Amino acid sequence: MYPLKFRPLLTTFVWGGEKIAPYKGIPSTEKHIGESWELSGVEGLVSVVANGPLAGKTIAEVLAEYKGQLVGEHVYARTGDEFPLLFKFIDALKDLSIQVHPSDELAAVQHPGSKGKTEMWYVISAEPGAKLYSGLTQAIGPEELARRAADGSITDVLACYEVHPGDVFFLPAGRIHAICGGCFIAEIQQTSDLTWRIYDYGRMGLDGKPRQLHLEQAKAAVDYKVYPEGYRTEYEPAQDEEVELISCPYFTTSVLDLTLPYAKDLSELDSFLTVMCLEGSGTLEVDGESVDIRQGETVLIPAETDDICFIPDETLKLLTSHIR
Repeated sequence: MYPLKFRPLLTTFVWGGEKIAPYKGIPSTEKHIGESWELSGVEGLVSVVANGPLAGKTIAEVLAEYKGQLVGEHVYARTGDEFPLLFKFIDALKDLSIQVHPSDELAAVQHPGSKGKTEMWYVISAEPGAKLYSGLTQAIGPEELARRAADGSITDVLACYEVHPGDVFFLPAGRIHAICGGCFIAEIQQTSDLTWRIYDYGRMGLDGKPRQLHLEQAKAAVDYKVYPEGYRTEYEPAQDEEVELISCPYFTTSVLDLTLPYAKDLSELDSFLTVMCLEGSGTLEVDGESVDIRQGETVLIPAETDDICFIPDETLKLLTSHIR
């Protein structure tokens, strides 16, 4: 198989922003594009291949045909015909709702047939003073959570971070969080769209009514533990090296900030490799075949690939993800 590109699924949400349009080369008249789903197996929003002889097929169809050759034998044994991860660019024009996602176990109870949602954020750009919320700063319980959601004081007990390009946040299922206005991020997560909304600043939806909250589900889903070490992932940036950011049971993600070619042996990986281009442009040499990549593109490298070389035109910054 060859590297696969996909048609981005551009989704407008109530509080969506504008940065995705120029980032992905969309005409500037397209405004308020809140999320670009780069690679998705979520039912109803399934990605379609954009290149090569498989163009026009969905990721679900390709996975059903190629199975472990595409995602890795051990990955396929765990996740079957559902592509296991969802990759997005998210552009927040205004503050998004404060929310939480359930674990796999709780999702199976609250919403049978669904999976939970562990995710991570990589901040691509941020306006001066832009912030986000991640985790609790003081111990509360389910009833206090509901009370604070009702009176609007929930943000008083959330860890608030001013963010800058390159910041990373890991959000295991159960961690209360929110992206705020001025943040443009890459998000990598389990294939799930279960989101329990806790607080939405009293805003109205497009129908003129308050947006639905999910307090009962959220009360059971929130991890109420306070983590004194904080919630931002610390790492040491390095140029022309692979720097691992997050490794968890659902995905392992690294950043590559390249000015020189970088080769990687994939022969023992037994997993697909997904490449999100954050900055610059270049070429991916995959088992002797070449595919161009530029800012805003996402490429899926099949698990049967033996080796890859990332070749920058001048500079090339990438996020790479696989499953251990």
